[in-house]
Amino acid sequence: MNDRPTQPFDRDLLRRRRLRAAGSFASADFLLRRAADDIAARLDATLRDFPVAVDLSGQGGIMSAQLHELERVGTVFACEDALPLLAGNPSASVVCDEELLPFAPRSLDLVVSALKLQWVNDLPGALAQIARALKPDGLFIAALLGGNTLTELRQSFLAADAELAGGAPPRVSPFAEIRACGALLQRAGFAIPVIDAEPLTVRYADMFALVADLRAMGATSALALRHRQPLRRDVLMHAAEIYAERFADPDGRIRATFDVIHLSGWAPHESQQKPLRPGSARQRLADALGTREIPAGEKPR
Repeated sequence: MNDRPTQPFDRDLLRRRRLRAAGSFASADFLLRRAADDIAARLDATLRDFPVAVDLSGQGGIMSAQLHELERVGTVFACEDALPLLAGNPSASVVCDEELLPFAPRSLDLVVSALKLQWVNDLPGALAQIARALKPDGLFIAALLGGNTLTELRQSFLAADAELAGGAPPRVSPFAEIRACGALLQRAGFAIPVIDAEPLTVRYADMFALVADLRAMGATSALALRHRQPLRRDVLMHAAEIYAERFADPDGRIRATFDVIHLSGWAPHESQQKPLRPGSARQRLADALGTREIPAGEKPR
């Protein structure tokens, strides 16, 4: 019988780490603030009202505060999976798991999530629940960490483990790929999906400063299949040496990549634009371009 867990993340461990880091989160909330700023800017450019909104990134109230500043957004509900993480949030609080949303079908005008959905075990299921909770022509907009996030840290630990421990246990969480995110939006039933990525480079004095920020975020690895043995000091120190050798700038500071993927999609509505049927065009492209159409198989002169 196979007793290995089938889900990538230990959600209970993740919750405990986020609760433990709640007191220091403000010292390392720059990524969440950047994601919240970007989401707010995109919403501000959307010419429609959102009477009822849900923020699935309730920690610190950073995203909720941005939503309250937007005139087109009405009542905001902030969601977290533990009540202490909602402390100081300006919105009405809802304690729930992102993988089991409590909202009625077609009850919400807007759902936003800033840097939270990369930790769910069932991203397709979570997206399907969000789509179901949105009213027709409701909007989902999110930012999550993508595949190249912490690639330098991952490569450094892989090399150090291979050299000193004779293996390479996973030590950095996996993140979604941008192509997969687009397919998942369509699979969940969203219309007019839009996906783009923004790689951010953050510089640190050394690898230990990066790890300190990850701990303050509550974002250290919570893999279900994580290595159960304590990290050996020689492996840790060698990983820091490899990091400094391979990923340092001329001034000696190291680089850390955070690959932020932005997603948006609308709940289907009859008023939305739809693609034309193949063959329904009323004008030939060649006529519009003022050129001659070359039949298939004919060589251009």
